[in-house]
Amino acid sequence: MSDATAKPAAPLDEVMLAMDVVDTLRHRQDLVTRELDGAAREKQLIERLRNIYHQQGIEVPDHILREGVSALAESRFTYEPPAPGFGTTLARLYVSRRKWGRPVLAALAALAILGVGYFGVWQPYQRGQVEQARVELAETLPAQMDALYQTIYEETKVQQAVVLADGLLARGKALAAENDRAGAEDAIERLTALRDQLRQQYSLRVVNREGVQSGFWTFPEVNTDATNYYIVVEALDPDGHALSLPILNEESGETETVSMWGVRVPETVYSAVAADKQDDGIIQGNLVGRKSDGFLDVEYLMPVMGGAVTRW
Repeated sequence: MSDATAKPAAPLDEVMLAMDVVDTLRHRQDLVTRELDGAAREKQLIERLRNIYHQQGIEVPDHILREGVSALAESRFTYEPPAPGFGTTLARLYVSRRKWGRPVLAALAALAILGVGYFGVWQPYQRGQVEQARVELAETLPAQMDALYQTIYEETKVQQAVVLADGLLARGKALAAENDRAGAEDAIERLTALRDQLRQQYSLRVVNREGVQSGFWTFPEVNTDATNYYIVVEALDPDGHALSLPILNEESGETETVSMWGVRVPETVYSAVAADKQDDGIIQGNLVGRKSDGFLDVEYLMPVMGGAVTRW
């Protein structure tokens, strides 16, 4: 467009006056409703506007008043919000970032910490636990079984211990191969107990002290016409300390760990022990048997009937 045809820009004070006219019209909706929306002519509205400004001591030229009325009709100097859309939403989010920024950042930080903890710590730990369990079942526990078996084989003086160890070793390794950790550990415990039993050394002696019975007799429930005779014994290690041992109670069928128990003996043995104690209150022949290193069972030095009780 040439300079000759271009519309000259309005002075700033006239623009400000026109904006004020529009603002006045917005605040005086009664004028707009009656004049612009009604049937009155534009000059009547201009006249009213002139009177309003005159009352305020402001003289506004007619062309400014007409410009203001036209601007209101054309919605100039009026803010129209942008249409909804993706860009508008992003802009509003950016403007309101002070409200949601910190909570969102805190949530993202928490998620990051959880992610690092889960993927960087928990999962590697779980994988390590699984791998450790696999190695223990495949290598560690079988190696312990082999070591115990070898010890039993070298220290035993009876073939029975080797036979028992063979069975426990085979069963334990089979359970380990099936990922049965509890079963494999049980086999190790049994092998350990077998080794410890071989290593035990003690003497089995008749209890001979005040307040404790040295023997007793009972009528078995399965045959009340018979009489069972027992002598009360205890196991003393080489240092004279009493040991607690697992003893099978023939009356209840339960195994209990006790420090004293009754060994069933023939009536002749029971009577001999009783006579020995009645002689001078001391049982000279109190040695019932010995358990030596490398053996599983007690070597009895007097006849026994092969049964025991833990309560009487």
